[in-house]
Amino acid sequence: MPEWCLRFGIVLSANQQPFSREEAALYTEHLRTLGLAHGIDRIGVAPATVMQRARETLHSRKSVGLHDTMQFTYRNPDRSTNPDAAVPNAKAMIVGACSYSTDTPDEPTQLSARVARYAWADYYEKLRDGLGVVTETLKSDGWNAQVFVDHNALVDREAAYLAGLGWYGKNANLLISGAGSFFVLGSVVTDAPLVVNERLVDDGCGACKRCLDSCPTNAIVEPGVIDAAKCLAWLVQKPGVFNRGYRVALADRVYGCDSCQDVCPPTVRLGITTKPTNVRAWVPILHMLNMEDAQLMESVGQWYIADRNPMWVRRNLLIVLGNIGSAEDEGVRNAIAKFCTHPEPMLRAHAIWSAARLGLHQFIPQSDEDPVVVEELKNLPELRVG
Repeated sequence: MPEWCLRFGIVLSANQQPFSREEAALYTEHLRTLGLAHGIDRIGVAPATVMQRARETLHSRKSVGLHDTMQFTYRNPDRSTNPDAAVPNAKAMIVGACSYSTDTPDEPTQLSARVARYAWADYYEKLRDGLGVVTETLKSDGWNAQVFVDHNALVDREAAYLAGLGWYGKNANLLISGAGSFFVLGSVVTDAPLVVNERLVDDGCGACKRCLDSCPTNAIVEPGVIDAAKCLAWLVQKPGVFNRGYRVALADRVYGCDSCQDVCPPTVRLGITTKPTNVRAWVPILHMLNMEDAQLMESVGQWYIADRNPMWVRRNLLIVLGNIGSAEDEGVRNAIAKFCTHPEPMLRAHAIWSAARLGLHQFIPQSDEDPVVVEELKNLPELRVG
């Protein structure tokens, strides 16, 4: 008999007969308190029914191409919106949120590229650990339970919304009540008959549209709707030629984009913020460009990189080099010269773009046999001013 059952006077039958409402409430609160005690900042419980609204939204936006080529929960909307597909006879989703609102450390003096805040450290680790404790408790009490964190099997934002943790902002992020959007989300799906949330959080954005106005590529095409083909957070992960129309807008970003959250009043004013400890807000551009493949991938281990191919990291770094590098810097010139003759056409192409941006035309080949590079040579950008 679990110790907490003795404390609350609850008797679990061998075949786990349903709790009374009072027993279910006590058990639910016990699990919530347990998660909070193990590092989770917010916890709610959602019903494990089909997330119909999210399902219809995913299908609708996918049908008009707003997902671009993004997969994740778009890959199989019927699966990612059905908790029962993850855990048979599921009755509840225990949804946890951990803050990644960390004060910005001092910017390095060397030429560096910016990393989105959620990837400064492995913030998911604390969430996995906390939800893992809840899961093991459920299992030890005889219930079936499984953790889903950053997983395409479950739409985590909708689960958090249904759990009453917050509302959808105009930037499509979930804003946690009284704390903003700098949170990673995850769930435990279980067949335990817990008390689920029955009241959704009302919209808290009002007339504010700072996120729409701040998006560098106008990717928020209407409140709550993102065109992935324009969103820098997706484009840095998308394999292939980086859209020329958004390379300048990428600025110094190598991974992710925080623009729509950095201006969000609840997120900026109310975030659960910690001091920087072992975080990486910037990465050294020239050093990373010179790394061997294995070393480079190890250095970005927690990032999502398509096919774990280091080429996409280098592609992004080369664009950033064209946006913020100096033609007077010997290290920049050496990097541009090296990659303009690189055996990989994808890297040659993006190095050529940066060479033109920096006015280093002496490194640009007059011709090339690869169609990707040929197209780049036909569309050289203007010299960067400033």
